[in-house]
Amino acid sequence: MSLLNSYDVILHPVITEKATMASEHNQVMFRVRKDATKPEIKNAVETLFKVKVKAVNTLNRKGKVKRFRGHLGRRSDMKNAIVTLEEGHTIDVTTGL
Repeated sequence: MSLLNSYDVILHPVITEKATMASEHNQVMFRVRKDATKPEIKNAVETLFKVKVKAVNTLNRKGKVKRFRGHLGRRSDMKNAIVTLEEGHTIDVTTGL
């Protein structure tokens, strides 16, 4: 792994309705650093959670300009990773690390 530590690559798990539905298909969703690559994400998940990763898909979301009480604001850019686990491996994201 490059200079990034495993804890630096994965910021936190995403717990939404869509992520919960993906868990039925042996997938877990994480918020990751914007400059993290798929091999770095795979290595970080395997070392932190002691599981075998089958595939990693990433989503880059650009920040939007939003208006709040007449003032302009900007949401930050973010990157999500959908990690597919091998059969028989699970991660319980509600317990933490």
